[in-house]
Amino acid sequence: LQNVRIDPNSISFSMWKDIPIPFYLSVHFFEVVNPKEVLQGAKPVLNQRGPYVYRELRYKTNITFHDNDTVSFLEYRKLFFQPDMSNGNEEEYIVVPNILMMGAAVMMENLPNFVKLLLSGALAGLKQEAFMNRTVGEIMWGYEDPLIDTINMLVPGLIPFKGKFGLFIELNNSNSGLFTVNTGVKNISRVHMVDSWNGLKKVNYWRSSECNMINGTAGELWPPFMSPTSLEFYSPDACRSMTLVYEQSGKFKDVPIYRFVAPKTLFANGTDYPPNEGFCPCMQSGIQNVSTCRLNAPMFISHPHFYNADPALVNAVEGLHPSKDQHALFLDVHPMTGIPMNCSIKLQLNLYIKQVSGIIQTGKIKPVVLPLLWFAESGSIEGSVLKQFYTNLVLIPSLLDYLQYIFLGLSVLLIISAAVTMVMSQ
Repeated sequence: LQNVRIDPNSISFSMWKDIPIPFYLSVHFFEVVNPKEVLQGAKPVLNQRGPYVYRELRYKTNITFHDNDTVSFLEYRKLFFQPDMSNGNEEEYIVVPNILMMGAAVMMENLPNFVKLLLSGALAGLKQEAFMNRTVGEIMWGYEDPLIDTINMLVPGLIPFKGKFGLFIELNNSNSGLFTVNTGVKNISRVHMVDSWNGLKKVNYWRSSECNMINGTAGELWPPFMSPTSLEFYSPDACRSMTLVYEQSGKFKDVPIYRFVAPKTLFANGTDYPPNEGFCPCMQSGIQNVSTCRLNAPMFISHPHFYNADPALVNAVEGLHPSKDQHALFLDVHPMTGIPMNCSIKLQLNLYIKQVSGIIQTGKIKPVVLPLLWFAESGSIEGSVLKQFYTNLVLIPSLLDYLQYIFLGLSVLLIISAAVTMVMSQ
């Protein structure tokens, strides 16, 4: 118990503070093969590119212990491109939707026609098209686009940011918010459970109190003595708490583990799974609308290749091949300590595109939830860290467990021996 609580004197504290597990971020892009035909109403044909792999370093700062058995911290991530592990480089060009333009067009759909005509004229002047050909590095880490200033001028507040735009621009060298979690010093069953995030006990992105709740841990460690049922964590990237369910028991390099996976209801719509109604407005099951926490842009998250989603989403495009082996997420946790041994968290980012009346650049695009990319954050305990973990938290406790039975057996023998001696002496 002392080894798994958040205490500078515990064995797991250094692992919690500066995570020694080598994490990798693998990004797969979906290139649109037929952009001209899509503008004329054809089904998008996609070609998966990558993976583009990044070594991910995580470390905590601003660690502050409080009197109420909690500790606050900021966790930062730094990403370093790994050419030898990647299938391609950051200088490669990929044809993808013009995310800013198509997102803004859908967001402006219900505005007066004259505003949309102004935007359409501005887009023509800036030579903006529905699809763009940019490098992997630009799409991920940002590119300067005069469209940003134009949109801010025409519709102030529509996109509340300036400068560069990139899908991962806020991920590198940044933190995931101020977490305050329980230390477990006074109550070990609450260790790592989130007390607040950015000072909030619940978020306000969603339409129900249940969906806005911040449940579980920060997604790194869990309380010890886990039961084979479920685990919860709050994900700032998904703007919500997630619940994974127990799938099976097994071993990871001789360490006992429970494997937890995503239930089919994780991204189900409110019709198929009523508790998810608070995440709506919904479309088909298998995608979650995250526009309320993504600047109101028509963005959706899902499993890669629309795994576990409504088949209509897969059939609306060509080039997707969902499979459990490649696209299902999992988390292997040592149940005695609550420490993850091996994990691969996978998510897909999608953009809803369509023809918008008054904006000629959207052509005759049919409404479709178009996959942009999917990524996997993967890591496992290995090397000297695994040896230390196995020795201190698996081997020694097992030996002590065996010793207690040996001592119990010896005690029984001594009692029997004493009883026999007493009988014989009589």
